[in-house]
Amino acid sequence: MKRQLSVLSTLLLLSPSAMAADLGWNGGNASTIYSSTPASDWSGFYAGVNAGYGWGTLLRKPTGGGVETSDGTSGLVLGGQAGYNLDLGGGAVLSTEADLQWSNIGYEQAIPGIGTFKSGMDFFGTVRGRAGWSFGQVMPYLTAGFAAGRGSASVTSPANVVTSQSANHIGWTVGVGLEAKATDNISFKAEYLYVDLGTQSYAGLPVGNSDITQRFSVIRGGVNYKF
Repeated sequence: MKRQLSVLSTLLLLSPSAMAADLGWNGGNASTIYSSTPASDWSGFYAGVNAGYGWGTLLRKPTGGGVETSDGTSGLVLGGQAGYNLDLGGGAVLSTEADLQWSNIGYEQAIPGIGTFKSGMDFFGTVRGRAGWSFGQVMPYLTAGFAAGRGSASVTSPANVVTSQSANHIGWTVGVGLEAKATDNISFKAEYLYVDLGTQSYAGLPVGNSDITQRFSVIRGGVNYKF
């Protein structure tokens, strides 16, 4: 019995030393578990694709003054984005991102005696800054910046004759998002943007010259590849 107790005591005394040696804590050796390299580094260039849905408000009034009308708009968006992330450490990540979207966000209405009026955004893009805070593989972020797009307005007569005009809109955008890494190179994102593209004049339409304001929200999902 005394011999068994002696062996057990020896094993208990040796176990902490053995564990310390295995972890690299013995003799000042570097630990094989701890590494100064962050578990998830977001820095680098990336590019990807996205798709989503937009809805908003189109304001229209006669150029030079008059009664303003407000109509709801909606439609799909599809596009791509590219950017650069700078991981500052400690969770902070700053980014610059640009995107270009095809869009059919708009509305149409029948105007008695004239035809069908239709207006919306054909495409738009943004250049934005992003400020995020990473929690390992997941990063929520805020985003804001410059926006521009190409809008169109048209009237289709009862005889199926189409008269159309287009104009360039310039404005701003702000939003929030969440990006999550699936691998070191592939991440998925979900994003909400509010886009205000301001007012432009559309002339030469059967409904008369109109000042049209485009404002809408977009919810989209996408995938990015980090190079």
